[in-house]
Amino acid sequence: MTNVSAAPMSGADPRTLATREKASLKDANGKAVKSKDRHTVNWPLTIVLAVLSLVILVPLYFTLVTALKTPATVGGFDWPSKMHWENFSTAAQMVDLGHVAFNSLIITVAAVVLTLMTNTFVAYAVARNQDKKFFRFLYFFFIAAMFVPFQVLMLPLAKQMGMLHLDNRIGLIILYVIFGLGTNLFIATAFINSIPFSLEEAARIDGAGTWKIFFTIIMPLMGPINATIAITTTLWAWNDFLMPLIVMTDASNTTIPLAQYVFSSQFATNYPVAFSSYLMAMLPVLVVYVISQKWVISGVMRGAVKGE
Repeated sequence: MTNVSAAPMSGADPRTLATREKASLKDANGKAVKSKDRHTVNWPLTIVLAVLSLVILVPLYFTLVTALKTPATVGGFDWPSKMHWENFSTAAQMVDLGHVAFNSLIITVAAVVLTLMTNTFVAYAVARNQDKKFFRFLYFFFIAAMFVPFQVLMLPLAKQMGMLHLDNRIGLIILYVIFGLGTNLFIATAFINSIPFSLEEAARIDGAGTWKIFFTIIMPLMGPINATIAITTTLWAWNDFLMPLIVMTDASNTTIPLAQYVFSSQFATNYPVAFSSYLMAMLPVLVVYVISQKWVISGVMRGAVKGE
């Protein structure tokens, strides 16, 4: 049994009150009882995470430092004595940043919208019909597709998209929706299975159909999962280089990663201008991820742990 002292008098020093409250938490034998609200720091794990974070922070710092230098002073981690901000404007002109960013924006937004409109439907159908062989086959088929290396599919995919006249932005958007289905189905199905089926039964008793149940009950509850799917699809579609390279044939549809390839050649590379372009391309998705990282973490945890 824990002894708790009586309420302190008003006007007392807060530090004194905290000390008295800490001292008063004792058991029947007079031993101190640890407060459950007291936060303890796992220092070994904190140190490991701090060291591992350097893997990201050091290259990011090197990129920023290099972007502000001249080709003659590139190298090392020292901060430049004179910052050359004109590298950013030069990079924007060389890659036609406004045009290629617009292409990337169209592809990314369309891929995210279509992914949310289709993958959630498939996940709901599979989750509520896993007792049927056909839907179980679909589930394991799409999950198994996650383990097929993309390099195996590159040449057949490029030929097929050319034959279908989909070697453009529309074809690229369709591929993002299809290739993301495996991962999205995995996390969304696990989350839908954790939703009590009694909610749907009560709605059906009230006369609601499948589509109404999905849009009024399932979709609102899938907020964290949908946020996770949207953000991961955004990062993938915005930063992807390989799929646009093998699919799109029209130079006017070039995305930012493809346009940045102009900085690399067999003979020379202008590292300051190239790194300036990388920073400008990275900034939008970095801001999006920093703002929405809590939804990514909560969505992955809810989709990975049944019953959460």
